[in-house]
Amino acid sequence: MRSIARIMRATGSLWPFYLGILICSVLTAVGSLATPFVLKFATDAVVAALNGHGESTVRIIFTFAGLYLVMQLFSTFISNYGGYLGDIMGQRMRSLLSTRYFHKLLSLPQSYFDTQLTGSVVSRLNRSIAEVTFFIKSMSNNFFSTIITTIAVLIIMFVYYWPLALLLLVIYPTYLWLTGLTSRKWQVWERDKNEHIDLAGGRFNEVISQLRVVKSFGTQARELAAFTRHFTDTVSLTKDQSRHWHRMDNFRRSALNIVFFLMYLLIFWKTLEGDFSLGDMVLMIQLMAMASQPVAMLSWIIDSAQRAIAGSREYFEVMSLPDDPRSGSVVAPTVTGTIDRVSPDGREERAPMSNSSESLPDPVITFEDVAFAYDGEQAVLQDINLAVSRGEKVAFVGESGGGKSTLMSLLQGLYIPTEGRVTVAGFDTSTSTLGQMREAMGMVFQDASLFSGTIAENIAYARPQATREEIVEAAKQANADVFVQQFADGYDSLIGERGLKLSGGQKQRIAVARAILKDAPILILDEATSALDTRSERVVQEALDRLMIGRTSLIIAHRLSTISAVDRIVTLENGRIREVGTPSELATSGGIYSELLELQMSATAADRQRLKKFGIVG
Repeated sequence: MRSIARIMRATGSLWPFYLGILICSVLTAVGSLATPFVLKFATDAVVAALNGHGESTVRIIFTFAGLYLVMQLFSTFISNYGGYLGDIMGQRMRSLLSTRYFHKLLSLPQSYFDTQLTGSVVSRLNRSIAEVTFFIKSMSNNFFSTIITTIAVLIIMFVYYWPLALLLLVIYPTYLWLTGLTSRKWQVWERDKNEHIDLAGGRFNEVISQLRVVKSFGTQARELAAFTRHFTDTVSLTKDQSRHWHRMDNFRRSALNIVFFLMYLLIFWKTLEGDFSLGDMVLMIQLMAMASQPVAMLSWIIDSAQRAIAGSREYFEVMSLPDDPRSGSVVAPTVTGTIDRVSPDGREERAPMSNSSESLPDPVITFEDVAFAYDGEQAVLQDINLAVSRGEKVAFVGESGGGKSTLMSLLQGLYIPTEGRVTVAGFDTSTSTLGQMREAMGMVFQDASLFSGTIAENIAYARPQATREEIVEAAKQANADVFVQQFADGYDSLIGERGLKLSGGQKQRIAVARAILKDAPILILDEATSALDTRSERVVQEALDRLMIGRTSLIIAHRLSTISAVDRIVTLENGRIREVGTPSELATSGGIYSELLELQMSATAADRQRLKKFGIVG
């Protein structure tokens, strides 16, 4: 129950609902307990009347039937209001836990996601939080009133006949002990099942998001077989889990049946002996029925509790991971849906950086003795020393896997250098609040990475407050306005998940428009046109050329024609800088760039293949 208590503490802001539900539970228990007493007095009164020792039988019937109706109506209305509070509390809890989970994911370092399947992360969110909130809501609607009723029944039985209360005091802890023995193995199976479900969910998300690729390679049957295998394994695990649970349940419930047999036997025996009146017997039987309800519910409560415990364990494992200390001011959710700005280090945020290039220090970007390796892997970058001046255009060239994209990831602060430091606009990417630093940066990647929604929303992603006129102007500069106007809804056209309705060239022009609208003084182009056909590339490159004017630009290019227009070229080999110079200097240096120029002039297949290793096309 520590996990449940942890959930309750984590959602302490819902205490008004907890209190309201507790009050309703107490009142519901009072109403439920009053009913057996009404039936007891009614039975005794009717028996007395039939024996000629009391008031009119008709009057007795109507009086006690009326009292019974009042108590039932009272319990009905109160329990339903408590159920209403429980429903609202459950949904607020789900909202709170979900937004906190999302908030946590947004605050984690990029390295966490390098080893996670997106679908598994989503599956864990849906399953874990759903199971936790379902249990808490169910428990609040039923559990509290049941526990209060059980305690009251024990007290009443102790007053009337203490051996009955003693038998109940024996069976409850025995039942819980037997259930605890069952629970240990049950949770192991549940954890294994959840792992299969998360892996299947992760793969499902991957396949659906890349369905064209799957169909193109004709691997539908293989993917379906792998997906089915995970769920087949869950069925096998469930068989073992359920067999164990129900085998133990036979022992638990058999012990319960024996104890209740003894209790009923005692009640009937005491009535025959004259120690109990018929009314007392009716009262005891009613209380016995009420006492048996929590035990009968216990299996269901424990079953759902175990699922909630398993889910909460996975939830809190993620929540306990350390945040990226550089995440800075993050929007933290509250129960009411409002937002609060908080800073992990408790410091006030600095004023937003101006987008003017003149406001940047010089040099704008520095790499000082930088080395980097992914967790447990061989170093990708070593001994990187480079300074980029304000307004300079620098291109990076090297074989695939040589560290170019990793260098850009360090620049964006996605990773922290293993050694050395990277500064951008005066910010150390290892220690500074990244939000401000990234305000000064615009990016266009090989993958346009659009979101579902409208064209206008995607262009304005970095500046959601932009006017429609600003959005249209950015699209025009990106050569996107022409095709946007051809859509029936223009800029309000929905483009589908990841821009499914757009061609590669159209998506890339939207990405360029997004960077233009952001108007950041530093620009990163990571093979921004490598996935396009020649005609689309020409249109997008024209937009990129306009975008780079007056900006500090870092370019990973796949055509030497674009590299020739930069101020400097940096060549990388095996994660180290080999050359730095102007295109004209490196063209005759005999190094990598010079080799690329010679290879581009060659028509042999071997030389063309060598070019591809550098990501360069002719």
